[in-house]
Amino acid sequence: MDRSYDNLVDNDVKKAESGAAEKLTAGEAEEELTATEKLIAETASAKDEVQIRPASTPLPRTYVPVVRKRRWGDRRDGRRLRNITGMTKMMPFIMKNRSDGCNTYADEFDVTECDAFCKKMIRAGYKNFSFLHVMFAAYVRTVSQRPGINRFVSGQRVYSRNSIQVNMVIKKEMKLSSPDTAVKVEFQPDDTIEEIYEKFNAIVEANKNSSELDSDFDGVVGKLASLPRPILRTIVRLLFWLDYHGWIPKSLLDVSPFHGSMIITSMGSLGIRPIYHHIYDFGNLPIFLAYGIKLRRTHTGPDGKPVTRKYIEVKAVTDERICDGYYYASAFKYMRSLVEHPEALLRRPEKVYEDVD
Repeated sequence: MDRSYDNLVDNDVKKAESGAAEKLTAGEAEEELTATEKLIAETASAKDEVQIRPASTPLPRTYVPVVRKRRWGDRRDGRRLRNITGMTKMMPFIMKNRSDGCNTYADEFDVTECDAFCKKMIRAGYKNFSFLHVMFAAYVRTVSQRPGINRFVSGQRVYSRNSIQVNMVIKKEMKLSSPDTAVKVEFQPDDTIEEIYEKFNAIVEANKNSSELDSDFDGVVGKLASLPRPILRTIVRLLFWLDYHGWIPKSLLDVSPFHGSMIITSMGSLGIRPIYHHIYDFGNLPIFLAYGIKLRRTHTGPDGKPVTRKYIEVKAVTDERICDGYYYASAFKYMRSLVEHPEALLRRPEKVYEDVD
């Protein structure tokens, strides 16, 4: 398998060590992007150190969120970042819409060990545990170490989100006639994979077990869609205006699939490879992740013999205005290492990093 992406990042790391790269724009001032290699090494060594626990026996929490007083310019869902570079502040004025600042990312994750890990979780009592839960957990853990990817742009300002909220569209049944509904799940940055499994499944099952698969968002949209078109257009324009100024009611933010840290879709469940799914100008989602069917590839191993491994293609569309490509590369590389060595997600992170002020 071609790992030219690794070579590109490794070359950037060497440049960073020679002083050619800037410090991280989020996390502690002394933290550098080369720390990704240390995180990946720790992840790979976690395989034999942590055992799967029953959901009823969670690990004790040591992370205490920083309590900040709300300041002028902050929003209900995020705090305005003031200590960022002038370039970062200018980007939302040069690229006014989220669709103007879209970058695409593609990679293949080796899921051979991950596949075995999912089977182990199922045997331990985690019913229907799948690659999706690993992706959720890997993303949440990545945010805990690279909080810059949990930023968003609204009203031409850059904000750090107050929480980690993941959105997904689900079906009650895999049928053409089955309706879609949007679900939103909130996680803590130090959540283990068992806790993420429990939180996500509780929301999904609550929606799937309802007679009409009618989430809170569906109820709001259903009422709006029944209005005459002139009135509906006026309301939508009003929502855009309210969103620009950060005045959308919290009750709407809590159910809106257009607001959150990330939205993910499984093309694999549809039997196809992933797509580049656009992100929306309305709302503030900065990342749309998609992954596809499981593939098998045979390549030459270190001993010269053929080796067959399992891979899943992952594609993402990102808002480049929240952080630079070097930062994104560090985050995605770390996320890939977690997916390929998911045992690390059974334990809490040693430290959770906060974004800059």
